[in-house]
Amino acid sequence: MPLISASPRPPDGGQQQPVNARQAGQAVTPMAFVQAIACAYARRGLDPAGAWAAAQIPPERIDDPQARISALQMERLSGHAMRELDDEALGWFARRLPWGSYGMLARASLGAPTLRRALKRWCRHHGLLADDIELKVTEADGVAEITLADPRPPLPTREFCHVSVLRNIHGLACWYSDSRIPLLGASFSFAAPPHRDSYAVLFPGPVQFSAAQTALRFDARYLDLPLRRDEAAMNQLLKNALPLMVQSYRRDRLLLERVRQLLRSRPQDAHNAEGLAALLHVSPRTLHRQLHELGSSLQALKDAVRRERAIELLLRTQKPNKQLAEATGFTSEKSFIRAFRGWTGQTPAEYRQQQRELAALRVPPD
Repeated sequence: MPLISASPRPPDGGQQQPVNARQAGQAVTPMAFVQAIACAYARRGLDPAGAWAAAQIPPERIDDPQARISALQMERLSGHAMRELDDEALGWFARRLPWGSYGMLARASLGAPTLRRALKRWCRHHGLLADDIELKVTEADGVAEITLADPRPPLPTREFCHVSVLRNIHGLACWYSDSRIPLLGASFSFAAPPHRDSYAVLFPGPVQFSAAQTALRFDARYLDLPLRRDEAAMNQLLKNALPLMVQSYRRDRLLLERVRQLLRSRPQDAHNAEGLAALLHVSPRTLHRQLHELGSSLQALKDAVRRERAIELLLRTQKPNKQLAEATGFTSEKSFIRAFRGWTGQTPAEYRQQQRELAALRVPPD
């Protein structure tokens, strides 16, 4: 089921998209992954010539560390090798995972009420199929982490295994929730490979090598999302599961809240579209488009956050209007008062006085 090719961003859309001709022609998948498949054939004593032919990879290029192949070539190579070896893990584990194993894992988690339960179930079931590695889902300080512990001695397929498993579970998480799940970071227990530039496509966001553990990190609030797929959708997915693309989901179901949080917590870094987009690992154009599709805009969100902050300071402090204006990002006291009147129909002083009077009416006398 998994496909770990480093393909460029697929066309946007709420559903999984096939690799188009333009994407298929861009050779960015490192040859190291092809060499790992060659190792799987060698372990079984089989000839990989048919796999190279199916993917149109010249055999003389296999040992070229600088060579790359396209996403479509990797898809064809993986599909051919998985069937020929009858191993969806392509030699990563001591035990073969026969064709359909990852589909069975995906189906077994389909009835979970939330993404949290689905991913934990997937990790637990994966351990029943292959105990070479240990997968866990943990949460701390608002960050979810999927960790991959691999106690085995270094193997030629270690990188291929770690990248493939994490890509698979991340892609499946996006599919289950029908949402893009942006990564806060990825770490790997192996040293940076010569083709480390491919990781910017495989795992958008900060990437660390030679880490204590291989892991993916993302906002823990995504774990609360309900699963939005049914049996019919699963059957459709399994007909063409190889090109399961992590980035093919236009909708980020937590985007509005993530933008609000950044505007509140990092106002200096998120004061304009360029800065905010950089924090979200998207382009400013993509950010504006996605907000528009969700019926909002960056200006509307900035105004909402400013309003919340202004009211909070107004009721909890004795700050004058000038300080309130500075604290909420306005260039002048006059512009702050004008904006506040537009939000509430009152000046800041009128609003503060009214709220105090209402509070006094709600508090019973001693």
